[in-house]
Amino acid sequence: MLSRRAETILKSIVGQYITRAVPVPSHSITSDQELNVSSATIRNEMVHLEQEGYIIRPHTSAGSVPLDKGYRHYVASLGTVQFPVEERRLVDHMFHQIEQEISGWLNLAATLTAQRVQNVAVVTMPRTKACQFKHLELVSLQETLALAVLVLYGARVTQKLINFKRAVPQSELTIIASRMSSEFYGLSASKITELKDKLSDIEQQIVDCLVNLMETEDKRENEETYMDGLHFTLNQPELARNHALTQTLTELIENRDLVRSIVPSRLRSQGVEVIIGKENNAEAVHEYSVVISRYGLSDEAVGTISVVGPTRMPYARTIATVGYLSMVLSSLVARLYGKELPDVSGDE
Repeated sequence: MLSRRAETILKSIVGQYITRAVPVPSHSITSDQELNVSSATIRNEMVHLEQEGYIIRPHTSAGSVPLDKGYRHYVASLGTVQFPVEERRLVDHMFHQIEQEISGWLNLAATLTAQRVQNVAVVTMPRTKACQFKHLELVSLQETLALAVLVLYGARVTQKLINFKRAVPQSELTIIASRMSSEFYGLSASKITELKDKLSDIEQQIVDCLVNLMETEDKRENEETYMDGLHFTLNQPELARNHALTQTLTELIENRDLVRSIVPSRLRSQGVEVIIGKENNAEAVHEYSVVISRYGLSDEAVGTISVVGPTRMPYARTIATVGYLSMVLSSLVARLYGKELPDVSGDE
């Protein structure tokens, strides 16, 4: 348990290091916080903070640098952080300029977030936990060949060719597609499979195709993502000095492993989560922090918006940005599904 004075000193060290990216000396803390104690007292407190694992001194005579534990205590001390009202209005205006098209929203969210926090921003496409059938079209290409076009919840469209054992005219395909669109609406692949025995041979073949498409979507690891701001992170002093750190991040992005590495297996359903350094499950991002939030509709489609950067990141600004943009995206996704969420704009 830290004393109030120790907490004040730690907050000063973390705040100054986030801003300047250089070790923080004791005399800088005195001028920053106007503490009515001697430099010797401050140095003694800093020794205690170092012993407890909150900070480290790179060299004996050097200033202090926060460790993961110090950043965690700092983040916990921030309380509720708000996105500035004037910036809310600007963000809302920019989203209103975009047509009702989800890829445009996600791309804008990634760009705005990256610009505001000066780090990598990653936004994933909203998806349901399991694919749900929405609509089917069957298009005859040849007597025994048809194209199945399957529309899933979340505005996902996938398709596959089907080779039948006999000629199937377009009129029959249209009837089958219409009936399946009605009977399978909202069902998962497993639920559709349960109905398979009641169908004709041709219909069973079509169902096999649909289930295969849906299971492939369910197993797909690399979700479609929208990313911006890599150049901001690569220009951070930590990465400029550490080639290995830079290489790790770029390889994660090139191999499409970044999302899998930064999204925790258990992510809270609401609110912003901050994962610092070695708190990340993936060793590849142990030198980074992740600020992440879900967005969307829990019963329809859910995506994530996150920021990745060195542990020395502007946490208050990042938490506020991710929190507000997640609410904006949730409201927009709700509208796509014909639902309404509370207004998140800054207007009175």
